[in-house]
Amino acid sequence: MFKTRLLSGILLVIIALITLIMGGNLLFAVLLAISLIGMTELYRVFSMEKKAPGIIGYIFAVGYYALVYFEPILPGEKLNWFMLLFMAYLVCQMAVLVFAYPKYNTQQIMAAFFGLFYVAVMLSYIYQTRILPGGVYTVWLVFVCSWGCDTCAYCVGMLIGKHKMAPILSPKKSIEGGIGGILGAALIGVLYGLAINYWGDAGVNVLSYALIGAAGGAISQVGDLAASAIKRYHNIKDYGTLIPGHGGILDRFDSVIFTAPIIFYLAVLF
Repeated sequence: MFKTRLLSGILLVIIALITLIMGGNLLFAVLLAISLIGMTELYRVFSMEKKAPGIIGYIFAVGYYALVYFEPILPGEKLNWFMLLFMAYLVCQMAVLVFAYPKYNTQQIMAAFFGLFYVAVMLSYIYQTRILPGGVYTVWLVFVCSWGCDTCAYCVGMLIGKHKMAPILSPKKSIEGGIGGILGAALIGVLYGLAINYWGDAGVNVLSYALIGAAGGAISQVGDLAASAIKRYHNIKDYGTLIPGHGGILDRFDSVIFTAPIIFYLAVLF
């Protein structure tokens, strides 16, 4: 099991390296595929991955990504295009509830609407961060914060963790581990900033990378626990089996989903 998990983890790192370095259409296509798979995993929890609410969700996810891709050339106020898409999506989902009544319940319709934002919209910020000025460096903070925080939180929790963070939801997570994860992510952000300044002549503000690391690390833990809460509530162990030893897309990217938008907006702010 450990060997399988290790090999899968190495393959994921290789794919991440290639796609993030190349960026552009490759990163866009990979994120779109990951988003659709992640939505399928979430919709499967509500038994609608192959039914009308789920299919409509996939269609509008593709539509959303199309707007993100063509955003630079959209006429008029760009925000209006996205609001139009989301309102049309809500209308279509409610139309399914009404005209197929009582085939689908309100929980399924709300989950379908939620899934587009939780998976597709949130993950798209990896691409949006990559295309920012200096995004070739900034985008790595998404993974530095989420996976770095997770590693640091685990190590600190194992060493000195005593007070439970969420005793019912995740008994092994401690407050000490959570704080250690945040501080660890901030430290990794500093080291990463120093490294790209030295070897890549990036000219980034190291202090801002520390703040982004800390904020990203904090929010990544919320993402991890949120994904766990959904699984616990519906009594499932993993969202899928796509990644051997890790589960599904949502199992591996649960913290990244929350971190990506935060990194984007903090990068724009700083």
